[in-house]
Amino acid sequence: MKRTTKTMVVGSVALFLLAVFIAMPESSQAVGAQGSPGKAIFSTKCAVCHGQDGSGNTPTGKNLKIKDLRSAEIQHMSDADLTNVIAKGKGKMPAYEKSLAADKIAQVVAFIRELGRSK
Repeated sequence: MKRTTKTMVVGSVALFLLAVFIAMPESSQAVGAQGSPGKAIFSTKCAVCHGQDGSGNTPTGKNLKIKDLRSAEIQHMSDADLTNVIAKGKGKMPAYEKSLAADKIAQVVAFIRELGRSK
């Protein structure tokens, strides 16, 4: 009897969360708690070297002499060029084409553009 009650509670909570998610506007679902969808990806894949703000002001970033993603030099690169660097890698930067789908890479590129506007 105890197990049935626990299963019902867990099931009820799951249904409630699903209903809340479905009721959310689509833009809120995509963005999540961290801001833009690209920010969430950037935070997990890129920030360890590039820093949360894209400055490259991290121990690894300083060691590798990473350029500031907010700089004019990077911001003047085309979206195609940024996409290529993220997908194929560059220098010591790893390639992400196998671990990130094209739409996810595009979200990261869009976030890099946001970083440039925030400087």
